[in-house]
Amino acid sequence: MLSDRTAPTDRTETRDESPSPAFDIPVELAAARKFRARNKGYYRVLHWPIWIWVFFIAPGPITFELFETGFDGRMGLWLGAVLVGTGLAGLRGRLPGVEPKPYILRFTEDRPNPLYRRICYTFAWSAVLTFALLNLAGLVVALLTEQWYLRQIYDVGYYPLAATVWLLGALGQLPRVKTSTQGEGHERRYFYGSVWAVCIAQPLLWAMWTYLPAGRGFDLFKLLVFVGVLAFVGNLARLGRLPRTRPIVPGTWAIAD
Repeated sequence: MLSDRTAPTDRTETRDESPSPAFDIPVELAAARKFRARNKGYYRVLHWPIWIWVFFIAPGPITFELFETGFDGRMGLWLGAVLVGTGLAGLRGRLPGVEPKPYILRFTEDRPNPLYRRICYTFAWSAVLTFALLNLAGLVVALLTEQWYLRQIYDVGYYPLAATVWLLGALGQLPRVKTSTQGEGHERRYFYGSVWAVCIAQPLLWAMWTYLPAGRGFDLFKLLVFVGVLAFVGNLARLGRLPRTRPIVPGTWAIAD
């Protein structure tokens, strides 16, 4: 098994557009890409806002108020705490993508998954799943009752649902949050596919909720669009047609973000 010190020094990335014998979708080959021994400064800085947002929206009901009524003092205090916490973690290289050098170099290598990665990706999964499920529930309830109870749904359901995701993360039952990084080549597909789907569908839903009137017909339209976008983008990710959603062929070298 190769270690960081024996890693190849030069490679260029190639993509195989034809299905691999082991897969029915295109795979990503990384054996020829130039090896990145350290993360560039701008690369590390650009990853920091991602984790600021992930932890800033962790108190879901407050985040709901952010979109409903705007920024207030409580949010400012929480944002300041998140900036300090993530900033210190980033300076210590304890945020994914903000490390001085990549932690995962070989996607099939059985390496311990550091605690900071497991915590960060647990909260990232919570952000991806919890808001999408609660908004979906809000749409269904609005369609059935012709009343919007989204705020009440967040107040009652956010923390139980988020705590379930956090518990699954603590038990190592989420992709990219397992105790070993051995399955990273496939686990990152599930993560980035979910991120792509939610990050496209959620802003679209917010825009519809803001600019379209209430009523059963419009609520049905919102629900169909929201679910349709999630399904369409999720399928593109399943087929490996979106960035970072292709399987990494076992035994090839790559960098995990």
